[in-house]
Amino acid sequence: MTNTTMTAMAAAGRPLLEVEDLRITYPTRSGTAEVVRGASFSLGRERLGIVGESGSGKSQTGRAIMGLTPQACIRAAKLTFDGIDLLAASPAERRALRGKRIAMILQDPKYSLDPVMSIGRQIVETLRTHEAVSRAEARERALDMLAAVQIRDPGRVFDLYPHEVSGGMGQRAMIAMMLIASPELMIADEPTSALDVTVQLDVLAILDRLVAERGMGLIFISHDLRLVSSFCDRVVVMYAGKVVEQLATSDLTRAQHPYTRGLIDCMPRIGADRHPLPVLDRMPEWAL
Repeated sequence: MTNTTMTAMAAAGRPLLEVEDLRITYPTRSGTAEVVRGASFSLGRERLGIVGESGSGKSQTGRAIMGLTPQACIRAAKLTFDGIDLLAASPAERRALRGKRIAMILQDPKYSLDPVMSIGRQIVETLRTHEAVSRAEARERALDMLAAVQIRDPGRVFDLYPHEVSGGMGQRAMIAMMLIASPELMIADEPTSALDVTVQLDVLAILDRLVAERGMGLIFISHDLRLVSSFCDRVVVMYAGKVVEQLATSDLTRAQHPYTRGLIDCMPRIGADRHPLPVLDRMPEWAL
């Protein structure tokens, strides 16, 4: 996409991604299980957090946008990226989008990176899948991208295998691989869950800088409401497969849904005597 097109989109105010009444159903031995039930939200060139507990449907939502749920039945009133109907797109069209214009950082590099391919080879393969470049040029761009995610010795890391690097460095390599083709939409699924706090901050700083510099839209999926509130512009709260609330992170203290308020209340506060911490008093009607 050219800069002129991107500017025109921004001027027109059209969202980069539109999701309306998204429903994801899986077949089971006893019938069907609906894991996402009517989720709706939109995304511009901003940082949108999707927060919720395990099983709330947030990762399934991200995978449905990517087209990575082959066994699921996906229905929606609207699921569009830059005006492209993702549900009507052919498998070839989805493959062309995936990795090039839409990319996804998966949760743990130990399981997401190919263990029998060097890190550099995986990044080069991603680039050459989407762009007609020579191996030499692909290598140079891969080294530049490794440097961009603050890997100090990219030439050495390029030749290493995933098991030879730390969790933080593996996650940075994963980010480099997803960014190498300059996507317009990045979905980050728990990108810091396997990392210690100091490395988490480094990874978030990298994502923040790259989103700002490249004008990308970012969906940041997490169970950590505090992390999302400090990093994202808006937050979507999911519970039992449904979106129960959407609001700007600056308005979290004015959340209306009892689940969102319960999540906020469960967070520890420095200097406050809160022992034991309160727990969620779940109501059956939340899951309806």
